[in-house]
Amino acid sequence: MEKKKFVFIITHSFDRPDLVAGALQLATNMRAFDADVDFFLMDNGALLAKKGYAETLIWQKKDEFSPIHQLMDTLINDFGCTFYICASCVKHYELDKVEKIKNSEVKPGSFLGEMLMERQGLTF
Repeated sequence: MEKKKFVFIITHSFDRPDLVAGALQLATNMRAFDADVDFFLMDNGALLAKKGYAETLIWQKKDEFSPIHQLMDTLINDFGCTFYICASCVKHYELDKVEKIKNSEVKPGSFLGEMLMERQGLTF
């Protein structure tokens, strides 16, 4: 059977951390089953590329769900997932002035279009 490939398009951060957490948890579970999983961060979701930003997104009650920063750490360090950052969002969110997370790379929207030609897209 051919390995399944997905791109998670994350468009939220501070405005819907619950949605971000759900997307990252689903991606972690899918990656654990050997699916090919990467991310495209755009709109408010681009802020997740800022090193240390995920640690500020505290929304759940203690021990209720996995924290966003822990999920991202697992996806990046344990599974080697890449977080592509929408090039159009970089200046708007001043990401060109800050340190970015490991395994992140700035790409244009056309790159997302390319990815969607060979992967299933899931938008959160």
